[in-house]
Amino acid sequence: MLETSARLLRLLSLLQTPREWTGTELAERLSVSTRTVRNDVERLRTLGYPVHGTRGAVGGYRLGAGAALPPLLLDDEEAVAVAVGLRTAAAGGVAGIEETSLRALAKLEQVLPHRLRRRVGALHTHTVGVPHDRPGPTVDAETLSVLSAACRDRERVRFDYVRHDGTADRREVEPYRLVIWGRRWYLVAFDPARDDWRTFRVDRISPRTPAGPRFAPRELPEDVVDRVRHGVSSAAWRHRARIRVHAPAEAVAERINPAVGTVEPVDAETCLLHTGADRLETIAVWAGLLDLDFTVEDPPELADLLRTLAARYLRATDGPPPLAAS
Repeated sequence: MLETSARLLRLLSLLQTPREWTGTELAERLSVSTRTVRNDVERLRTLGYPVHGTRGAVGGYRLGAGAALPPLLLDDEEAVAVAVGLRTAAAGGVAGIEETSLRALAKLEQVLPHRLRRRVGALHTHTVGVPHDRPGPTVDAETLSVLSAACRDRERVRFDYVRHDGTADRREVEPYRLVIWGRRWYLVAFDPARDDWRTFRVDRISPRTPAGPRFAPRELPEDVVDRVRHGVSSAAWRHRARIRVHAPAEAVAERINPAVGTVEPVDAETCLLHTGADRLETIAVWAGLLDLDFTVEDPPELADLLRTLAARYLRATDGPPPLAAS
């Protein structure tokens, strides 16, 4: 049987999991009687921990939120995960939390057991960050707080926005979700002025106060992440293409990532692939990877490039293919 202090810590650790425990379950975990569990719960309450209890056959104990942050008990994997997350946050990405993350990390590492401190230290020492040619933009922590609160409270947000081409705009939208994709944050919102869903880069948003009126929630599209992926990709395309694929739309959709393009059915055996990329060569590769017959409808430059590539591939075979025997 555990000593009282050790048992209290073990009980606190169990109660910090997001579930409700019956007295019998706690007694079995701690190898004590249910009466001892009740006494230990009262000791925790005396120490300031808000342990809530409900009576009845389905009743039990759970730890609620208190006025002050109580000491947290983390297992080994949880402690390492928190330390790695704090170190990543301290490296930037969200402005305004770097110093706070470093302070929290210093406190955590000070109390980590030696074995865990070595694991976290090894990960930091032997991890090399590869610099990006185009580093991800920094997002303001206050902006994230304002947008997430508006999503929660169903309040319209007004903000100044910098478009992809650098021009300024002002929007008022109904916010629904914040999505992290790659190294950027995006806001998925419904724009009443355009009567459609829109995706906005959070680093280009400057919220205006006060917040707008509350709105009645709409049904959120199921493909929120795919919507962001496609919107992000198409906004950055330098070249766009329309390709007629001689196969059913369902077969083509199964072979492409939503970020590559959209598929428009034409008939049972044909569809249009609307796609794009920074380089025409990239589009040519994607089209070839479909492993399906296709015809380029636009732009003409892509068709010219495919003819050049076809001639190059043919030369790579050391001449034309042999004639089939008659």
